[in-house]
Amino acid sequence: MHKNARMIEARLNRFVVESLLPSLYSETHALTITAWEAPDEPVPFAHATAQQFTPFSHGQTWGLPWGTTWFHVTGEVPAEWAQRHDNIEILIDLGFDGSGSSVPVQYPQWDRDLGNHQPGFQAEGLAYDTQGNIIKAIEPFNRWVPVDLTQTRKIDFYIEAASNANVAGAWNFKPTPLGDKETAPQVHLYRVKQLDVAALDVDVWNLNQDIIALRGLMKHLSDDSPRHHEILHALEAVIDICETDESNSSATDARAILAPLLAKPANASSHEIFAIGHAHIDSAWLWPVRETIRKCARTFSNVLDLMDRDPNFKFACSSAQQFAWIKEFYPELFARIKKRVAEGRFIPVGGMWVESDSNMVGAEALARQFIYGQKFFKDEFGITCAEVWLPDTFGFTGALPQIGVAAGAKNFFSQKMSWNDTDRMPHHTFNWEGIDGTQIFAHFTPVDSYNSDLSQADLAKTERQYAEKGASNVSLVPFGWGDGGGGPTREMLAAGARAESLEGSPKVTQASPSSFFEKARADYVNPPVWFGEMYLEYHRGVYTSQLKTKQGNRRNEHLLREAELWASTAAVRVGKAYPQQELETAWKTILLLQFHDILPGSSIAWVHQEAERKHQEVHVALEKLIADSLDSLAGSGDTELHFNASPVALGGVVALGGSVAAKSAANSRVQAIEGGYSLSNGTITVVISGEGLITSLYDISASREVIPAGTEANLVQIYRDLPTNWDAWEIEPHYMHNVTEVREVDSIEIITDANGSGLRINRSFGKSKISQDLILLGDSNVVEITSNIDWHETHKLLKLAFAIDVQTATATSEIQFGNIQRPIHTNTSWDVARFETCAHRWLQVSEPNYGVTVANDSTYGHDITRKQNAAGSSYIQVRESILRSPVYPDPNTDQGHHTVRTSIKVGASVTDSIAEGFRMNLGLRSHRGQNPVEPLVALHNSNVVVEAIKMAEDASGDLIVRLFEAVGDRTMATLTANFDFKSVTLVDLLEVQLADQSRLASVTG
Repeated sequence: MHKNARMIEARLNRFVVESLLPSLYSETHALTITAWEAPDEPVPFAHATAQQFTPFSHGQTWGLPWGTTWFHVTGEVPAEWAQRHDNIEILIDLGFDGSGSSVPVQYPQWDRDLGNHQPGFQAEGLAYDTQGNIIKAIEPFNRWVPVDLTQTRKIDFYIEAASNANVAGAWNFKPTPLGDKETAPQVHLYRVKQLDVAALDVDVWNLNQDIIALRGLMKHLSDDSPRHHEILHALEAVIDICETDESNSSATDARAILAPLLAKPANASSHEIFAIGHAHIDSAWLWPVRETIRKCARTFSNVLDLMDRDPNFKFACSSAQQFAWIKEFYPELFARIKKRVAEGRFIPVGGMWVESDSNMVGAEALARQFIYGQKFFKDEFGITCAEVWLPDTFGFTGALPQIGVAAGAKNFFSQKMSWNDTDRMPHHTFNWEGIDGTQIFAHFTPVDSYNSDLSQADLAKTERQYAEKGASNVSLVPFGWGDGGGGPTREMLAAGARAESLEGSPKVTQASPSSFFEKARADYVNPPVWFGEMYLEYHRGVYTSQLKTKQGNRRNEHLLREAELWASTAAVRVGKAYPQQELETAWKTILLLQFHDILPGSSIAWVHQEAERKHQEVHVALEKLIADSLDSLAGSGDTELHFNASPVALGGVVALGGSVAAKSAANSRVQAIEGGYSLSNGTITVVISGEGLITSLYDISASREVIPAGTEANLVQIYRDLPTNWDAWEIEPHYMHNVTEVREVDSIEIITDANGSGLRINRSFGKSKISQDLILLGDSNVVEITSNIDWHETHKLLKLAFAIDVQTATATSEIQFGNIQRPIHTNTSWDVARFETCAHRWLQVSEPNYGVTVANDSTYGHDITRKQNAAGSSYIQVRESILRSPVYPDPNTDQGHHTVRTSIKVGASVTDSIAEGFRMNLGLRSHRGQNPVEPLVALHNSNVVVEAIKMAEDASGDLIVRLFEAVGDRTMATLTANFDFKSVTLVDLLEVQLADQSRLASVTG
């Protein structure tokens, strides 16, 4: 930059800070405050305002961590202001910069790059009139409440102020007691710094917006460009004219200087940005779910206020759950939202119950995210969302295109892949093809954020980074404060308006997502194709953190399947009423707990404690529903029946039915041998060393040794796990540099149970203990390991390793409605970065004619690598990631007792793997009665799996049977219905009849 330009910049900085900003509010007048502090959880308006309020002073501290303080604000607008000022507002500062905090935590000055003092990470407020109607919210960058002088000069309103703890701090990822109400220090967090009635100088405010726009544009132009110099000298002229005037009247003249520059239109070839108001509100994260409900009310009230002021403003909002909260807790606000939805300005998007995790959520649960989400939007607004909207989810399963399209979506939107730490996604606009061949039109915003402020910095970044230059020229930019809510501000709208057509800048249009996607499709008729999953090269630790939350999810996903199956069977067989509402309530609870900061284990302690409680409540409710259904089906009697809710036969019980289980002897044997133990059942032989490690796993029928020479399976490994940032989220590759192999044993004993014989192996390491029951199942090719762990480590990662003697370059992992094959070599940077992956109930490594499966009951994180033994022969190492111990945001993550089950199945095909996954997660259920239960349906193709049997959502009495081909092959399947039916129809996920019924080859009944 030229020396003269630097001098002008320095002058401008001082002018804005010392002259312009202090002139925004020419006159202020303090108001009277009284306050009442809620003793515990938040209360409704009527309850709060009936309490005894006490005097409160400006500068006084307030707010225990996670508390609520109600302020009653009264006063009067000075009579003389009515003649001098057109825009009267209440200015409120609840202590947003943290300077009033008495907590011994360092709060640095606000820095937008850190985000630690942005809306949603500290105190927030919601203003009500005296009748309990919401006015708008109060946030760090939205501190004003309007005053309507046409009604009265008297001021009388209430503020529901939330003293939310700033768990983010300076984003230093240090342990903090603030994430749990029980451990947070009981001291005031904030100090009220301002509560005044003030007169806003609209000309000064607009001049500030003009300067922000032109100054921002100038910074992204070449220093030598004529446009850069034109803006620079105009800004200097503004300073000159304003510095000679002691009053604010010069703002009008200053704006006149800048007006011609703002009026110069954008180039015809400029990038075209479709801007949509947005507020990505995490349904729980560094705050509990109950606070998210209030965050939604605060944000949506801000949005509605802006819509009243700007007829061009549009706002996109995902997550049916958040709309449902507003309907339940803020009906007046919901009515206002419905009006704006009908106008096409408050726009539901995404079609999901919440913006859930994509990788760990089970197949049926991911389908239900759309089923219940789209149903809510259809019932409440008459809308079916046309896009999948997941801006912040941590990577995307290869099954998502099929699920989204089957639920009525045509488009997909995100930005999260911009977080990759190694490889950059090659496209911003493309077709995304799922594992079944379904394609969905996809767009990643090139601004790399869902929290844009429409600054010239963001606009320039969008144009600079857009990958499809020359083929397409449009992109979508969501703007507004997100994560903790807040949404768009009037300053952002001003920035967008000034950039609508501005020379040197991309063109900005306020538009709906559907308008963008319509334009993008027309603009880019033949986009490139990305196939399969989109793996996020970051946040790899979320497959493992907070095991109990993950176990609750896995258990309840399977219980929901079981409850629906037996309830449907009881409805068809004996006419028992189907518990539709109870099941829907259970589903919606689980869907909320699959939000992308809950299921991944990246929230504060409060969130995960609540998640575990909710999972337990759902568990108890589902067990009762299942018992009630089985009572109706089995009848009275004392015969022990066994019910099999899985789609594969188990223990002699047919799939999806119930009968007396076939008696099976646990004929596996264990004996001590030199240096260890031997287990055998006539199918496989297992050798266990004195260290409790599997050194041989011999498949008798295949005459094949599964454990490579000189290696072991069931090896417990403890790694130092200290990521640079994002403690609970991330596992970084340097974790592999420091490992302790837990080989020493405290004791080994021989055990026998109803399933087989084996060993109990007890170990100690650090402050922790692990006891493993290693059982060779009778008449089976399966070794099952139950690990009971008492975990008390910090920044450690526990893995369970299995060396497997197969030659392959890929591993097959179960995902939703199928499986995915991933490379396990490190030929490219993409392969190297994919060092921790997600599998559901099983993964398999195989040669063309022989495979080995490792299955689990609650593990998601795995790493699968190629190794060499001492003889130079290559083999595969499969490791399950069992437990972690990050300290942020929950300092006690995963501490305590855990039980996990793992199995290794030899000679296993993909269909064998599917069966083993169901055996581990959905075993036989014992129930006494007298009536065996014939399955409602039977399948005659092992490649096709029944995912769900349920009654239709419309309560018509129709039966829904959801099927999927699980292997990755094209096939025909025969489904036999063992009950009378009138007709059979193919439907989509929303249970709407498909136009194309050709896949239904024939129907007999």
